[in-house]
Amino acid sequence: MTEIVQIVPFIGPGTGVAGVAWHLEKEFRALGARVERFTFDDALRGRGRPWPKNRIRARIRGGWRMVWFSTVGTRRAREFLAARPDAVSICHNNVMAGDVYVNHGLLLASMRARGRSPWGIYRNPVHVFVYLRDRIRYRGRTHRAVVALSEADAADLRATYGPVRPELIVIPNGVDLDRFHPPTPEEREAARRLLHLGEEERVAMFLGHEFKRKGLRHAIEGLRYAPSVLLLVVGGTDDIIAEAKAQAEAAGVAPRVLLLGPRADPKKYLAASDIFVLPSAYEANALVVLEALASGLPVVATRVGFAPEIIVDGENGFLVERDAREVGERLELLATEEDLSAWRRRARESVEPYGWPVIARRYLDLVEELAARRASEGTGRHERVAEPER
Repeated sequence: MTEIVQIVPFIGPGTGVAGVAWHLEKEFRALGARVERFTFDDALRGRGRPWPKNRIRARIRGGWRMVWFSTVGTRRAREFLAARPDAVSICHNNVMAGDVYVNHGLLLASMRARGRSPWGIYRNPVHVFVYLRDRIRYRGRTHRAVVALSEADAADLRATYGPVRPELIVIPNGVDLDRFHPPTPEEREAARRLLHLGEEERVAMFLGHEFKRKGLRHAIEGLRYAPSVLLLVVGGTDDIIAEAKAQAEAAGVAPRVLLLGPRADPKKYLAASDIFVLPSAYEANALVVLEALASGLPVVATRVGFAPEIIVDGENGFLVERDAREVGERLELLATEEDLSAWRRRARESVEPYGWPVIARRYLDLVEELAARRASEGTGRHERVAEPER
């Protein structure tokens, strides 16, 4: 039986890194593998969180947790793996251990895409730590393979860190095709009724908590060129929601911007919508784009992450620049279509090859290949065979 250990700070149903690891765990087991976890809580060993409960530490605990899991967590993860010499390990974040490392995004590439200067990036000591840690990760022998979530993600990785020593493989994120599906007429009617929307209204949905990076301003200002569109915004914090409201008022489109704030389950809001919009500056592979397509929504997105590999202009959506006019014109083009049923069908069909069972099988093939290679080499977990520079 194939044995797998997933190293991940947190794991559970939903989106983000935790959701990816959760779906992979579920599908690995369905494929007959034995799967264990090593999480942040496992690294703590029941000793409680490694920081005092005060206001200052509360503000910086995210960075502190990352540094702690990268250092102390690495040592404890290696001890955990040493007791499981036959397992192949998949690391999803922070820890400097594991046969396979899954790159869920590059902090430095994301900040560069948002126009931050080198000084603006590296004056933060946490950013310096991340750069040095990941330079060792990508240029050294910590891992046997690195998984990038898109071709663009692989290119960003090389541009940021130079030659990558481990084998670099592209495996995109998957999507839960059972959970995310085109709504029935009854589901759509119920979702719209919840939001007090009429059937005649054309709704474009935006989802994300980082409004600036994900380009909400371009979607809001784009409404000036999309008079038929109502923008439904899910996510954010109080401060950035207030900022988005001010942007909508300044653009003269506030009556057509519905700011809902964070919501646990996006499914019913996707069911209420006609289009999905994400003019992001940077993505490794936005799960929400796959979820929107699976829900039958044509997507208007920028050429970042996996979007250029799955969106075909005029078929299941449009690829755009981060330009309010271009975003708005594409939204209006879709909104004024008399019948969106063909767009919905093509959107769903485009994502069907990316169900989680298929993606998990690709990971399992990689795991089995690495296990066979290790057996043929006759090496232990930490006795890596030198590989040529790429």
